Amino acid sequence: MSRVLIVDDGAENLYLLRALLQGHGYEVEEARNGADALAKANARAPDLVISDLLMPVMDGYALLREWRADDELKSIPFIVYTATYTEPRDERLALDLGADAFIVKPAEPEQLIARIREIESRQPREKLEPIAEEPELLKEHTEVLVRKLEKKVRELEQANRRLRQEASERERAQAALRASEERLRHAQKMEAVGRLASGVAHDFNNLLTVVSSHAELLLETPDASDTVRNCARSIAKASERAAAVTRRLLGFSRRTALEPEIVDLNKVIADACELMTRLIGADVVLKTKLTDDVCRTKIDPTQLDQILMNLSINARDAMPNGGELTIETAYVVLANVDSGEHAQCSRGPRVMLAVHDTGHGMSPETLARIFDPFYTTKPDGRGTGLGLAIVRGLVQQSGGCIHVHSEPGVGTTFKVFLPAVDQPLTKKPDTAPALQLHGSETILLVEDNEDVREVAQASLALHGYRVLAARDGAQALQLAQQHERLIDLVLTDCVLPNLSGTELVIKLRKRLPHLKALFMSGHMHDAAVRQGLLRDSVAFLQKPYTPLLLARKVREVLDG
Repeated sequence: MSRVLIVDDGAENLYLLRALLQGHGYEVEEARNGADALAKANARAPDLVISDLLMPVMDGYALLREWRADDELKSIPFIVYTATYTEPRDERLALDLGADAFIVKPAEPEQLIARIREIESRQPREKLEPIAEEPELLKEHTEVLVRKLEKKVRELEQANRRLRQEASERERAQAALRASEERLRHAQKMEAVGRLASGVAHDFNNLLTVVSSHAELLLETPDASDTVRNCARSIAKASERAAAVTRRLLGFSRRTALEPEIVDLNKVIADACELMTRLIGADVVLKTKLTDDVCRTKIDPTQLDQILMNLSINARDAMPNGGELTIETAYVVLANVDSGEHAQCSRGPRVMLAVHDTGHGMSPETLARIFDPFYTTKPDGRGTGLGLAIVRGLVQQSGGCIHVHSEPGVGTTFKVFLPAVDQPLTKKPDTAPALQLHGSETILLVEDNEDVREVAQASLALHGYRVLAARDGAQALQLAQQHERLIDLVLTDCVLPNLSGTELVIKLRKRLPHLKALFMSGHMHDAAVRQGLLRDSVAFLQKPYTPLLLARKVREVLDG
Protein backbone atom coordinates (compact mmCIF):
# COMPACT_ATOMS: atom_id res chain seq x y z
CA MET A 1 0.00 0.00 0.00
CA SER A 2 1.52 3.32 -1.10
CA ARG A 3 1.78 6.02 1.51
CA VAL A 4 0.92 9.62 0.51
CA LEU A 5 1.72 12.80 2.43
CA ILE A 6 -0.87 15.53 1.68
CA VAL A 7 0.02 19.12 2.58
CA ASP A 8 -2.67 21.84 2.76
CA ASP A 9 -3.70 24.50 5.32
CA GLY A 10 -7.38 23.99 4.48
CA ALA A 11 -9.13 21.40 6.65
CA GLU A 12 -11.83 20.81 4.04
CA ASN A 13 -9.24 20.30 1.28
CA LEU A 14 -7.38 17.78 3.45
CA TYR A 15 -10.62 15.92 4.21
CA LEU A 16 -11.67 15.63 0.57
CA LEU A 17 -8.23 14.57 -0.65
CA ARG A 18 -7.80 12.04 2.15
CA ALA A 19 -11.22 10.50 1.47
CA LEU A 20 -10.41 10.21 -2.24
CA LEU A 21 -7.00 8.60 -1.69
CA GLN A 22 -8.14 6.22 1.03
CA GLY A 23 -11.01 5.17 -1.18
CA HIS A 24 -8.45 4.07 -3.78
CA GLY A 25 -6.31 2.11 -1.30
CA TYR A 26 -3.71 4.69 -0.29
CA GLU A 27 -2.40 5.27 3.24
CA VAL A 28 -2.59 8.99 4.00
CA GLU A 29 -0.73 11.33 6.35
CA GLU A 30 -1.57 15.02 6.68
CA ALA A 31 0.46 18.20 7.19
CA ARG A 32 -0.81 21.79 7.51
CA ASN A 33 2.23 23.63 6.05
CA GLY A 34 5.66 23.05 4.51
CA ALA A 35 7.58 22.98 7.79
CA ASP A 36 5.17 20.42 9.23
CA ALA A 37 5.48 18.30 6.06
CA LEU A 38 9.30 18.28 6.20
CA ALA A 39 9.26 17.21 9.84
CA LYS A 40 6.86 14.34 9.14
CA ALA A 41 8.71 13.27 5.98
CA ASN A 42 12.07 13.19 7.80
CA ALA A 43 10.47 11.08 10.54
CA ARG A 44 8.97 8.68 8.01
CA ALA A 45 9.44 9.20 4.31
CA PRO A 46 6.29 8.87 2.18
CA ASP A 47 6.03 7.27 -1.26
CA LEU A 48 4.43 10.42 -2.72
CA VAL A 49 3.71 14.00 -1.65
CA ILE A 50 0.79 16.16 -2.84
CA SER A 51 1.18 19.78 -1.73
CA ASP A 52 -0.69 23.06 -1.99
CA LEU A 53 1.35 26.19 -2.73
CA LEU A 54 -0.21 29.00 -0.69
CA MET A 55 0.30 28.08 2.97
CA PRO A 56 1.50 29.79 6.17
CA VAL A 57 4.93 29.24 7.80
CA MET A 58 6.43 27.63 4.68
CA ASP A 59 4.69 27.78 1.31
CA GLY A 60 4.68 25.03 -1.34
CA TYR A 61 7.49 26.56 -3.38
CA ALA A 62 9.81 26.68 -0.39
CA LEU A 63 8.81 23.12 0.55
CA LEU A 64 9.55 21.95 -3.00
CA ARG A 65 12.97 23.60 -2.95
CA GLU A 66 13.79 22.06 0.44
CA TRP A 67 12.42 18.69 -0.72
CA ARG A 68 14.71 18.53 -3.76
CA ALA A 69 17.66 19.68 -1.70
CA ASP A 70 17.26 16.81 0.78
CA ASP A 71 19.23 13.68 -0.14
CA GLU A 72 16.64 11.40 1.47
CA LEU A 73 13.57 13.04 -0.08
CA LYS A 74 14.57 14.36 -3.48
CA SER A 75 13.77 11.16 -5.31
CA ILE A 76 10.23 10.97 -3.93
CA PRO A 77 7.59 12.21 -6.46
CA PHE A 78 6.21 15.68 -5.67
CA ILE A 79 2.84 16.82 -7.06
CA VAL A 80 1.73 20.46 -6.80
CA TYR A 81 -2.07 20.73 -6.31
CA THR A 82 -3.15 24.39 -6.19
CA ALA A 83 -6.17 26.67 -6.63
CA THR A 84 -4.32 29.95 -6.14
CA TYR A 85 -1.23 29.75 -8.31
CA THR A 86 -2.78 28.93 -11.64
CA GLU A 87 -0.93 31.04 -14.21
CA PRO A 88 1.58 29.57 -16.70
CA ARG A 89 4.52 31.26 -14.97
CA ASP A 90 3.43 29.67 -11.66
CA GLU A 91 3.49 26.22 -13.27
CA ARG A 92 6.84 26.90 -14.93
CA LEU A 93 8.42 27.91 -11.61
CA ALA A 94 7.10 24.76 -9.89
CA LEU A 95 8.45 22.50 -12.64
CA ASP A 96 11.80 24.34 -12.64
CA LEU A 97 12.06 23.72 -8.90
CA GLY A 98 11.58 19.98 -9.50
CA ALA A 99 7.83 19.26 -9.30
CA ASP A 100 6.74 16.08 -11.09
CA ALA A 101 3.30 17.48 -11.90
CA PHE A 102 1.31 20.70 -11.62
CA ILE A 103 -2.44 20.17 -11.15
CA VAL A 104 -5.03 22.93 -10.74
CA LYS A 105 -7.82 22.49 -8.18
CA PRO A 106 -10.40 21.23 -8.35
CA ALA A 107 -9.55 18.27 -10.52
CA GLU A 108 -12.01 15.52 -11.38
CA PRO A 109 -11.39 12.66 -8.90
CA GLU A 110 -10.77 9.99 -11.56
CA GLN A 111 -8.43 12.27 -13.49
CA LEU A 112 -6.49 13.11 -10.33
CA ILE A 113 -6.09 9.42 -9.38
CA ALA A 114 -5.03 8.58 -12.94
CA ARG A 115 -2.39 11.31 -12.85
CA ILE A 116 -1.08 10.09 -9.47
CA ARG A 117 -0.77 6.52 -10.74
CA GLU A 118 0.90 7.69 -13.92
CA ILE A 119 3.57 9.50 -11.87
CA GLU A 120 3.98 6.45 -9.58
CA SER A 121 4.67 4.29 -12.61
CA ARG A 122 7.64 6.37 -13.69
CA GLN A 123 11.18 5.25 -13.00
CA PRO A 124 12.30 6.49 -9.55
CA ARG A 125 14.56 9.54 -9.53
CA GLU A 126 18.22 8.86 -9.10
CA LYS A 127 20.15 10.32 -6.18
CA LEU A 128 20.77 13.73 -7.74
CA GLU A 129 22.79 16.56 -6.35
CA PRO A 130 20.70 19.16 -4.56
CA ILE A 131 19.34 21.85 -6.85
CA ALA A 132 21.48 24.95 -6.66
CA GLU A 133 19.87 28.11 -5.42
CA GLU A 134 19.83 29.69 -8.85
CA PRO A 135 19.30 33.46 -8.72
CA GLU A 136 16.73 33.38 -11.53
CA LEU A 137 14.57 30.80 -9.74
CA LEU A 138 14.78 32.70 -6.47
CA LYS A 139 13.92 35.92 -8.27
CA GLU A 140 10.98 34.28 -10.02
CA HIS A 141 9.81 32.72 -6.74
CA THR A 142 9.95 36.14 -5.08
CA GLU A 143 8.05 37.74 -7.95
CA VAL A 144 5.35 35.09 -7.75
CA LEU A 145 4.99 35.59 -4.01
CA VAL A 146 4.85 39.38 -4.39
CA ARG A 147 2.29 39.10 -7.17
CA LYS A 148 0.11 36.78 -5.14
CA LEU A 149 0.42 38.98 -2.08
CA GLU A 150 -0.55 42.03 -4.11
CA LYS A 151 -3.55 40.11 -5.48
CA LYS A 152 -4.52 39.09 -1.96
CA VAL A 153 -4.15 42.69 -0.78
CA ARG A 154 -6.43 43.85 -3.59
CA GLU A 155 -8.95 41.16 -2.74
CA LEU A 156 -8.80 42.16 0.92
CA GLU A 157 -9.28 45.82 0.00
CA GLN A 158 -12.28 44.93 -2.16
CA ALA A 159 -13.69 42.77 0.62
CA ASN A 160 -13.09 45.61 3.06
CA ARG A 161 -14.91 48.04 0.77
CA ARG A 162 -17.81 45.60 0.48
CA LEU A 163 -17.90 45.22 4.24
CA ARG A 164 -17.90 48.99 4.72
CA GLN A 165 -20.65 49.34 2.12
CA GLU A 166 -22.68 46.58 3.75
CA ALA A 167 -22.13 48.17 7.16
CA SER A 168 -23.25 51.54 5.79
CA GLU A 169 -26.31 49.97 4.17
CA ARG A 170 -27.07 48.13 7.40
CA GLU A 171 -26.80 51.37 9.36
CA ARG A 172 -29.14 53.08 6.89
CA ALA A 173 -31.56 50.18 7.11
CA GLN A 174 -31.42 50.26 10.91
CA ALA A 175 -31.96 54.03 10.89
CA ALA A 176 -34.93 53.60 8.54
CA LEU A 177 -36.27 50.84 10.77
CA ARG A 178 -35.93 53.03 13.86
CA ALA A 179 -37.69 55.87 12.04
CA SER A 180 -40.47 53.50 10.95
CA GLU A 181 -40.83 52.19 14.50
CA GLU A 182 -40.98 55.74 15.82
CA ARG A 183 -43.63 56.67 13.23
CA LEU A 184 -45.59 53.56 14.18
CA ARG A 185 -45.41 54.40 17.89
CA HIS A 186 -46.45 57.96 17.14
CA ALA A 187 -49.31 56.79 14.91
CA GLN A 188 -50.51 54.40 17.61
CA LYS A 189 -50.34 57.17 20.20
CA MET A 190 -52.21 59.56 17.92
CA GLU A 191 -54.80 56.89 17.16
CA ALA A 192 -55.34 56.28 20.88
CA VAL A 193 -55.69 59.99 21.63
CA GLY A 194 -57.86 60.38 18.53
CA ARG A 195 -60.21 57.64 19.69
CA LEU A 196 -60.43 59.31 23.09
CA ALA A 197 -61.12 62.72 21.53
CA SER A 198 -63.66 61.19 19.16
CA GLY A 199 -65.46 59.40 21.98
CA VAL A 200 -65.55 62.56 24.10
CA ALA A 201 -66.84 64.59 21.14
CA HIS A 202 -69.53 61.98 20.40
CA ASP A 203 -70.87 62.01 23.94
CA PHE A 204 -70.54 65.77 24.18
CA ASN A 205 -72.41 66.27 20.90
CA ASN A 206 -75.30 64.17 22.19
CA LEU A 207 -75.51 66.46 25.23
CA LEU A 208 -75.25 69.56 23.06
CA THR A 209 -78.02 68.28 20.80
CA VAL A 210 -80.34 68.07 23.79
CA VAL A 211 -79.26 71.49 25.15
CA SER A 212 -79.43 73.38 21.84
CA SER A 213 -82.69 71.71 20.81
CA HIS A 214 -84.42 72.60 24.07
CA ALA A 215 -83.09 76.15 23.78
CA GLU A 216 -84.62 76.49 20.32
CA LEU A 217 -87.89 74.91 21.46
CA LEU A 218 -88.07 77.48 24.24
CA LEU A 219 -87.55 80.25 21.71
CA GLU A 220 -90.41 78.84 19.62
CA THR A 221 -92.77 78.76 22.60
CA PRO A 222 -95.42 81.49 21.97
CA ASP A 223 -96.07 82.42 25.64
CA ALA A 224 -92.38 82.40 26.76
CA SER A 225 -91.39 85.51 28.73
CA ASP A 226 -88.56 87.82 27.68
CA THR A 227 -86.41 86.50 30.49
CA VAL A 228 -86.89 82.93 29.32
CA ARG A 229 -86.15 83.92 25.73
CA ASN A 230 -82.95 85.74 26.74
CA CYS A 231 -81.82 82.74 28.74
CA ALA A 232 -82.62 80.43 25.81
CA ARG A 233 -80.56 82.64 23.44
CA SER A 234 -77.61 82.55 25.84
CA ILE A 235 -77.89 78.77 26.05
CA ALA A 236 -78.01 78.51 22.24
CA LYS A 237 -74.91 80.71 21.82
CA ALA A 238 -73.00 78.72 24.42
CA SER A 239 -74.04 75.53 22.64
CA GLU A 240 -72.69 76.90 19.34
CA ARG A 241 -69.33 77.71 20.95
CA ALA A 242 -69.19 74.27 22.54
CA ALA A 243 -70.06 72.69 19.19
CA ALA A 244 -67.08 74.49 17.64
CA VAL A 245 -64.83 72.89 20.27
CA THR A 246 -66.14 69.41 19.44
CA ARG A 247 -65.65 70.08 15.72
CA ARG A 248 -61.99 70.82 16.42
CA LEU A 249 -61.69 67.60 18.40
CA LEU A 250 -63.29 65.65 15.57
CA GLY A 251 -61.00 67.35 13.07
CA PHE A 252 -57.99 66.23 15.09
CA SER A 253 -59.28 62.66 15.30
CA ARG A 254 -60.30 62.64 11.60
CA ARG A 255 -63.86 61.64 12.47
CA THR A 256 -65.67 64.74 11.31
CA ALA A 257 -68.22 64.61 8.51
CA LEU A 258 -66.93 65.74 5.11
CA GLU A 259 -68.78 67.75 2.49
CA PRO A 260 -66.07 67.79 -0.17
CA GLU A 261 -66.17 70.06 -3.20
CA ILE A 262 -63.89 70.73 -6.16
CA VAL A 263 -62.23 74.03 -5.26
CA ASP A 264 -59.56 76.27 -6.75
CA LEU A 265 -56.78 76.63 -4.17
CA ASN A 266 -55.64 79.96 -5.61
CA LYS A 267 -59.15 81.42 -5.42
CA VAL A 268 -59.67 80.21 -1.86
CA ILE A 269 -56.47 81.97 -0.75
CA ALA A 270 -57.26 85.12 -2.71
CA ASP A 271 -60.73 85.29 -1.13
CA ALA A 272 -59.27 84.76 2.36
CA CYS A 273 -56.58 87.44 2.15
CA GLU A 274 -58.72 90.26 3.57
CA LEU A 275 -59.79 88.20 6.57
CA MET A 276 -56.23 86.96 7.11
CA THR A 277 -54.86 90.49 7.05
CA ARG A 278 -57.13 91.39 9.96
CA LEU A 279 -56.32 88.10 11.66
CA ILE A 280 -52.51 88.43 11.67
CA GLY A 281 -52.38 92.10 12.66
CA ALA A 282 -50.81 95.23 11.24
CA ASP A 283 -47.20 94.38 12.20
CA VAL A 284 -47.14 91.25 10.01
CA VAL A 285 -46.88 91.76 6.24
CA LEU A 286 -48.91 89.26 4.20
CA LYS A 287 -47.46 88.21 0.82
CA THR A 288 -48.83 85.71 -1.69
CA LYS A 289 -47.08 83.77 -4.46
CA LEU A 290 -49.84 82.04 -6.36
CA THR A 291 -48.92 79.79 -9.26
CA ASP A 292 -50.34 80.29 -12.74
CA ASP A 293 -51.01 76.55 -12.94
CA VAL A 294 -54.48 75.18 -12.31
CA CYS A 295 -54.65 74.13 -8.64
CA ARG A 296 -57.85 72.22 -8.09
CA THR A 297 -58.44 69.74 -5.30
CA LYS A 298 -61.39 67.97 -3.67
CA ILE A 299 -61.79 69.00 -0.06
CA ASP A 300 -64.38 70.31 2.35
CA PRO A 301 -64.04 74.12 1.92
CA THR A 302 -64.64 74.66 5.63
CA GLN A 303 -61.74 72.38 6.45
CA LEU A 304 -59.48 74.08 3.91
CA ASP A 305 -60.30 77.43 5.53
CA GLN A 306 -59.49 75.98 8.94
CA ILE A 307 -56.15 74.60 7.70
CA LEU A 308 -55.22 77.97 6.24
CA MET A 309 -56.32 79.92 9.32
CA ASN A 310 -54.64 77.61 11.82
CA LEU A 311 -51.32 77.75 9.95
CA SER A 312 -51.58 81.55 9.63
CA ILE A 313 -52.34 81.99 13.33
CA ASN A 314 -49.43 79.73 14.21
CA ALA A 315 -47.15 81.83 11.96
CA ARG A 316 -48.43 85.07 13.50
CA ASP A 317 -47.72 83.82 17.01
CA ALA A 318 -44.16 82.95 15.95
CA MET A 319 -43.57 86.63 15.03
CA PRO A 320 -44.46 88.65 18.18
CA ASN A 321 -42.39 91.59 16.91
CA GLY A 322 -43.72 91.46 13.38
CA GLY A 323 -42.38 89.95 10.19
CA GLU A 324 -43.50 88.49 6.88
CA LEU A 325 -46.08 85.80 6.26
CA THR A 326 -45.85 84.33 2.76
CA ILE A 327 -48.50 82.03 1.31
CA GLU A 328 -47.48 80.12 -1.79
CA THR A 329 -49.20 77.65 -4.11
CA ALA A 330 -47.80 75.25 -6.69
CA TYR A 331 -48.77 72.28 -8.82
CA VAL A 332 -46.33 69.43 -8.29
CA VAL A 333 -45.99 65.77 -9.23
CA LEU A 334 -44.51 63.69 -6.45
CA ALA A 335 -42.31 60.86 -7.71
CA ASN A 336 -39.73 60.01 -5.03
CA VAL A 337 -41.77 59.66 -1.85
CA ASP A 338 -39.63 57.10 -0.04
CA SER A 339 -37.55 59.62 1.88
CA GLY A 340 -37.16 63.31 2.56
CA GLU A 341 -40.00 65.77 2.94
CA HIS A 342 -42.44 63.60 0.94
CA ALA A 343 -41.91 60.44 3.01
CA GLN A 344 -45.52 60.49 4.27
CA CYS A 345 -47.03 61.25 0.84
CA SER A 346 -48.20 59.05 -1.99
CA ARG A 347 -47.03 59.45 -5.58
CA GLY A 348 -48.94 61.50 -8.13
CA PRO A 349 -50.08 65.03 -8.91
CA ARG A 350 -50.54 67.33 -5.92
CA VAL A 351 -51.46 70.93 -5.24
CA MET A 352 -49.15 72.47 -2.66
CA LEU A 353 -50.02 75.10 -0.10
CA ALA A 354 -46.96 76.58 1.63
CA VAL A 355 -47.13 78.94 4.61
CA HIS A 356 -43.78 80.57 5.47
CA ASP A 357 -42.99 82.94 8.34
CA THR A 358 -39.87 84.87 9.35
CA GLY A 359 -40.35 84.10 13.04
CA HIS A 360 -38.06 82.64 15.68
CA GLY A 361 -38.16 79.11 14.23
CA MET A 362 -38.10 75.88 16.19
CA SER A 363 -35.45 73.63 17.67
CA PRO A 364 -35.25 69.99 16.51
CA GLU A 365 -36.72 68.91 19.85
CA THR A 366 -39.76 71.16 19.40
CA LEU A 367 -40.06 70.23 15.74
CA ALA A 368 -40.34 66.54 16.66
CA ARG A 369 -43.43 67.20 18.81
CA ILE A 370 -45.35 69.98 17.06
CA PHE A 371 -48.11 67.66 15.83
CA ASP A 372 -48.58 66.02 19.22
CA PRO A 373 -52.00 66.88 20.66
CA PHE A 374 -51.98 69.35 23.55
CA TYR A 375 -48.27 70.14 23.04
CA THR A 376 -47.57 73.88 22.98
CA THR A 377 -44.68 76.24 23.63
CA LYS A 378 -47.00 79.22 24.01
CA PRO A 379 -47.66 80.88 27.38
CA ASP A 380 -50.63 79.72 29.44
CA GLY A 381 -53.88 80.91 27.97
CA ARG A 382 -52.41 81.51 24.48
CA GLY A 383 -52.97 78.10 22.96
CA THR A 384 -54.50 74.68 23.48
CA GLY A 385 -51.85 72.66 21.66
CA LEU A 386 -54.47 71.32 19.25
CA GLY A 387 -54.05 73.71 16.29
CA LEU A 388 -51.37 71.82 14.36
CA ALA A 389 -52.69 68.41 15.41
CA ILE A 390 -56.05 69.44 13.93
CA VAL A 391 -54.37 70.67 10.74
CA ARG A 392 -52.63 67.37 10.20
CA GLY A 393 -55.82 65.43 10.95
CA LEU A 394 -57.80 67.48 8.42
CA VAL A 395 -55.06 67.19 5.79
CA GLN A 396 -54.82 63.42 6.18
CA GLN A 397 -58.60 63.05 6.17
CA SER A 398 -58.62 64.69 2.74
CA GLY A 399 -55.93 62.33 1.41
CA GLY A 400 -53.02 64.75 1.79
CA CYS A 401 -49.84 65.07 3.79
CA ILE A 402 -47.98 67.87 5.55
CA HIS A 403 -44.27 68.65 5.90
CA VAL A 404 -42.55 71.26 8.05
CA HIS A 405 -39.07 72.77 7.90
CA SER A 406 -37.80 75.17 10.53
CA GLU A 407 -34.53 76.81 11.54
CA PRO A 408 -34.06 78.71 14.80
CA GLY A 409 -33.74 82.42 14.09
CA VAL A 410 -34.71 81.99 10.42
CA GLY A 411 -38.36 80.93 10.33
CA THR A 412 -40.69 78.06 9.58
CA THR A 413 -42.35 76.69 6.44
CA PHE A 414 -45.34 74.37 6.42
CA LYS A 415 -46.10 72.59 3.13
CA VAL A 416 -49.47 70.93 2.63
CA PHE A 417 -49.81 68.53 -0.32
CA LEU A 418 -53.38 67.72 -1.40
CA PRO A 419 -54.46 65.44 -4.27
CA ALA A 420 -54.84 67.39 -7.51
CA VAL A 421 -57.97 66.74 -9.59
CA ASP A 422 -58.86 67.50 -13.20
CA GLN A 423 -62.57 68.13 -12.71
CA PRO A 424 -64.82 71.19 -13.04
CA LEU A 425 -65.34 73.34 -9.97
CA THR A 426 -68.36 72.60 -7.80
CA LYS A 427 -71.16 75.00 -8.68
CA LYS A 428 -73.32 76.40 -5.92
CA PRO A 429 -76.88 77.56 -6.59
CA ASP A 430 -77.32 81.33 -6.44
CA THR A 431 -80.27 81.08 -4.10
CA ALA A 432 -81.47 78.12 -2.12
CA PRO A 433 -85.16 77.36 -2.67
CA ALA A 434 -87.31 77.97 0.33
CA LEU A 435 -88.24 74.73 2.02
CA GLN A 436 -91.56 73.91 3.58
CA LEU A 437 -90.24 72.47 6.84
CA HIS A 438 -93.52 70.92 7.96
CA GLY A 439 -94.79 67.55 6.81
CA SER A 440 -97.10 64.68 7.63
CA GLU A 441 -94.91 61.70 6.70
CA THR A 442 -94.01 58.85 9.07
CA ILE A 443 -90.41 58.77 10.31
CA LEU A 444 -88.73 55.82 12.01
CA LEU A 445 -86.36 57.47 14.56
CA VAL A 446 -83.56 55.23 15.91
CA GLU A 447 -81.41 56.73 18.69
CA ASP A 448 -79.90 54.93 21.68
CA ASN A 449 -79.47 58.10 23.76
CA GLU A 450 -82.80 58.61 25.51
CA ASP A 451 -82.50 62.42 25.90
CA VAL A 452 -81.54 62.90 22.26
CA ARG A 453 -84.32 60.56 21.16
CA GLU A 454 -86.95 62.44 23.14
CA VAL A 455 -85.94 65.90 21.92
CA ALA A 456 -85.66 64.71 18.30
CA GLN A 457 -89.11 63.12 18.53
CA ALA A 458 -90.57 66.32 20.00
CA SER A 459 -88.89 68.45 17.31
CA LEU A 460 -90.21 66.31 14.49
CA ALA A 461 -93.70 66.17 16.01
CA LEU A 462 -93.62 69.96 16.30
CA HIS A 463 -93.19 70.09 12.52
CA GLY A 464 -96.14 67.78 11.91
CA TYR A 465 -94.41 64.43 11.40
CA ARG A 466 -95.57 61.10 12.79
CA VAL A 467 -92.66 59.55 14.67
CA LEU A 468 -91.95 55.90 15.51
CA ALA A 469 -89.13 55.99 18.08
CA ALA A 470 -86.75 53.05 18.71
CA ARG A 471 -83.83 52.76 21.13
CA ASP A 472 -81.82 50.28 19.01
CA GLY A 473 -81.78 48.33 15.76
CA ALA A 474 -83.76 45.37 17.09
CA GLN A 475 -86.66 47.53 18.22
CA ALA A 476 -86.51 49.47 14.95
CA LEU A 477 -86.89 46.24 12.96
CA GLN A 478 -89.91 45.28 15.06
CA LEU A 479 -91.56 48.67 14.47
CA ALA A 480 -90.78 48.44 10.76
CA GLN A 481 -92.47 45.05 10.59
CA GLN A 482 -95.58 46.48 12.26
CA HIS A 483 -95.74 49.71 10.22
CA GLU A 484 -93.70 48.93 7.10
CA ARG A 485 -96.24 50.32 4.63
CA LEU A 486 -96.40 53.62 6.48
CA ILE A 487 -92.69 54.46 6.97
CA ASP A 488 -91.36 57.17 4.62
CA LEU A 489 -87.94 57.78 6.18
CA VAL A 490 -85.58 56.17 8.67
CA LEU A 491 -83.59 58.67 10.78
CA THR A 492 -80.88 56.72 12.56
CA ASP A 493 -77.76 57.31 14.59
CA CYS A 494 -74.66 55.69 13.08
CA VAL A 495 -73.44 54.23 16.36
CA LEU A 496 -75.97 51.86 17.92
CA PRO A 497 -75.61 48.88 20.24
CA ASN A 498 -75.45 45.44 18.55
CA LEU A 499 -76.51 46.71 15.12
CA SER A 500 -74.99 49.81 13.48
CA GLY A 501 -77.06 52.36 11.63
CA THR A 502 -75.66 51.23 8.29
CA GLU A 503 -76.48 47.58 8.99
CA LEU A 504 -79.98 48.55 10.09
CA VAL A 505 -80.67 50.45 6.87
CA ILE A 506 -79.43 47.51 4.79
CA LYS A 507 -81.83 45.16 6.62
CA LEU A 508 -84.75 47.59 6.29
CA ARG A 509 -84.19 48.09 2.57
CA LYS A 510 -84.45 44.35 1.97
CA ARG A 511 -88.12 44.74 2.94
CA LEU A 512 -88.55 48.36 1.81
CA PRO A 513 -86.24 48.85 -1.20
CA HIS A 514 -87.18 52.51 -1.72
CA LEU A 515 -86.93 53.55 1.92
CA LYS A 516 -85.13 56.87 2.33
CA ALA A 517 -82.49 57.19 5.05
CA LEU A 518 -80.87 60.00 6.97
CA PHE A 519 -77.86 59.21 9.17
CA MET A 520 -76.81 61.29 12.16
CA SER A 521 -73.86 61.08 14.51
CA GLY A 522 -71.59 63.01 16.83
CA HIS A 523 -68.58 61.65 14.92
CA MET A 524 -67.85 59.74 11.75
CA HIS A 525 -67.19 56.30 13.18
CA ASP A 526 -68.93 54.37 10.42
CA ALA A 527 -66.59 53.80 7.45
CA ALA A 528 -69.46 53.02 5.09
CA VAL A 529 -71.13 56.34 5.86
CA ARG A 530 -67.82 58.20 5.43
CA GLN A 531 -67.32 56.64 2.00
CA GLY A 532 -70.92 57.41 1.07
CA LEU A 533 -70.45 61.07 1.99
CA LEU A 534 -67.36 61.23 -0.23
CA ARG A 535 -69.48 59.88 -3.11
CA ASP A 536 -72.41 62.18 -2.25
CA SER A 537 -74.63 59.09 -1.92
CA VAL A 538 -75.51 59.29 1.78
CA ALA A 539 -77.58 61.89 3.62
CA PHE A 540 -75.97 62.86 6.90
CA LEU A 541 -76.71 65.23 9.79
CA GLN A 542 -73.86 66.17 12.08
CA LYS A 543 -74.59 66.45 15.79
CA PRO A 544 -75.21 68.70 17.56
CA TYR A 545 -78.20 69.94 15.60
CA THR A 546 -81.17 72.13 16.38
CA PRO A 547 -84.85 71.37 15.65
CA LEU A 548 -84.71 73.77 12.70
CA LEU A 549 -81.65 72.05 11.17
CA LEU A 550 -83.22 68.65 11.76
CA ALA A 551 -86.50 69.68 10.12
CA ARG A 552 -84.69 71.20 7.11
CA LYS A 553 -82.53 68.11 6.56
CA VAL A 554 -85.48 65.73 6.92
CA ARG A 555 -87.46 67.76 4.38
CA GLU A 556 -84.51 67.78 1.94
CA VAL A 557 -84.22 63.98 2.08
CA LEU A 558 -87.95 63.39 1.76
CA ASP A 559 -88.25 65.75 -1.21
CA GLY A 560 -85.00 64.58 -2.81
